[in-house]
Amino acid sequence: MPKVPLAAIVKHCDRILRTKEIGDYDGAANGLQVENGGTVSRIAATVDASLATVRLAIAAKADLLIVHHGLFWGPVHPWTGKKYELLRLLVENNLAVYSSHLPLDAHPRLGNNAQLCAALGLKNLRPFFATHGQFIGFQSRTKISRAKLAAKLPAQPAPNRESFRVAAKAVSASGS
Repeated sequence: MPKVPLAAIVKHCDRILRTKEIGDYDGAANGLQVENGGTVSRIAATVDASLATVRLAIAAKADLLIVHHGLFWGPVHPWTGKKYELLRLLVENNLAVYSSHLPLDAHPRLGNNAQLCAALGLKNLRPFFATHGQFIGFQSRTKISRAKLAAKLPAQPAPNRESFRVAAKAVSASGS
C-alpha cells in the first residue's frame, strides 16, 4: 500500500478547512493532535476520539484517525486510567490523530451541516448560527412537512448529533 507523508495530509486538511483562520472554543486543538512516524497508508474517521474509536482504528490498521471531537478540550488533565490507555495505544500503534471541530462545521461544502443539508435536498441555503466569529450552520425555507423531513433522516448517514440539532433549529426557525 502506498504511503503518503503525514505532513502533506495535515497541510492539505489545514488549507481546505482553514484551520488557522476559524475560531473555536477555548481549549479545542484543531489540526494534528498526535503525530505518528511520519507516513500514512490508511485513514479512519469518526466523530469522537475515544478509547473505543482508537481501538477500532487500530483494528482497521489505520495510521491516521481523523476526528470531529478531538482529544483536547480544556486544561491538560492527568493522563491516567483510560486516558493513559488511549495515549499508549496511539503511540504503540503509530496512530496519528487529526481533529477538526468548528473548521469542519463551518466548511460550506465538506462541513457536517452542509452535508446534512445536501442529504436532505435543502436548497437556497443561508448562513445560520454564528459562533466564534463565523457562521457554522445553514438555514433554508422549504415546503415539506416535519413528518416527511423526519422520514428522510433515518435513511441518511448521520454526520453527528450537533448537525441534527442545528438542522432542527433551522427547520423550526423557518416555520416548517
